[in-house]
Amino acid sequence: MSAVAPQARRSSVASRRRRSERPAAFDLPLLMAALGLLSFGFVMVASASMTIGDTCCKDPFFFVTRHTLAMGLALGAGLLTFTVPVSWWERMGAWFFLGTAGMLILVLIPGIGHNVNGATRWIPLGPLNLQPSEFMKLFAVIYIAGYLVRHADDVANKLSGFIRPMILIGLAAALILKQPDFGTTTVMLATVMGLLFLGGVSVMPFAVLFGTVLVGLTFLVMTSEYRMRRILSFLNPFEDPFNSGYQLSQALIGFGRGEWLGVGLGNGIQKQYFLPEAHTDFIATVIAEELGLVGMLAIIATFAFIAWRAFSIGARAQAAGNRFAAYTAQGIGLWLGLQAFVNIGVNSGMLPTKGLTLPFLSYGSNSLIVVCMAIAILLRIDATIRQDEAESRNPRGLPWLRA
Repeated sequence: MSAVAPQARRSSVASRRRRSERPAAFDLPLLMAALGLLSFGFVMVASASMTIGDTCCKDPFFFVTRHTLAMGLALGAGLLTFTVPVSWWERMGAWFFLGTAGMLILVLIPGIGHNVNGATRWIPLGPLNLQPSEFMKLFAVIYIAGYLVRHADDVANKLSGFIRPMILIGLAAALILKQPDFGTTTVMLATVMGLLFLGGVSVMPFAVLFGTVLVGLTFLVMTSEYRMRRILSFLNPFEDPFNSGYQLSQALIGFGRGEWLGVGLGNGIQKQYFLPEAHTDFIATVIAEELGLVGMLAIIATFAFIAWRAFSIGARAQAAGNRFAAYTAQGIGLWLGLQAFVNIGVNSGMLPTKGLTLPFLSYGSNSLIVVCMAIAILLRIDATIRQDEAESRNPRGLPWLRA
């Protein structure tokens, strides 16, 4: 009996050691960072929306309740997306892109698209409003990633290699601009061009493409009175603080009031009828006012970490020979990083004002669902790479994550 007990203890210790040495099934730090932003976003949406909820709907928790339901849908979509093999996205990416483009056309048909504040971006689906432009950002990344794998030689050596996908991307961008949604168009085009550059497009054609897009965007600004007003108000918002410069001037006041540590959670003033869209496009201003520079730096660091993890996963996928997974991970990292940069840049006066949510944090079911799907795809890519690495070390392991 005494001889058996030490042997059992040694076996138990060895078993625990093997379990502790076993790698995690997916990128846990990435998951925790995303969940942390989602949780923090819930707190800030509650803080930013109670005043407007009480005013518009006679219920201070109106937007909080809807945001809670949106988070549930987003987490459910993320869990479902995690179960989908990476190879399935490679096969279906073009179809998802074309299907979403078709929904962008439906949005513009009178009687189908839902108009809010002069923008027609939603398709009513009972209690929910579907916003196809949010999903287009993700499906554009997946489509371009698959294209770069299928036409790698043409992309690197022929001008037509990257013009062909840009025709479809340009049509999607034109449909989004028609809504109008200049911010989403800019982020999508910048993400796609960055991904094409990573995919091997030579510098000269890329420079020509970038210049063409830049000229096109400049033309859109010059020929649109309201976009021109936004540019001019961006340069000097306090010249007309009660009209064209109102949003930016109020945002800058919020940043100024926050100073280093903020005025305290829930104690912000700008969200109380001063700052428009405080719980959506300008939630970063509420964070800056209530939590100060320290709070904003923490948010920026978290987004930088997520983008870094996405590129790290992409690098590991590239080393493992899965080029589609590598491009998809890099594209998601570019997209989330660019959108966070643009939103915070708009809130802080670094960029002209445009309607664009802050990923994970802003109120809005479509935005939450899409970013949770994107994180789930990253986690699935990482899990697939880990499983392949484990199988290469132990060929008799169970291939539960074949992709």
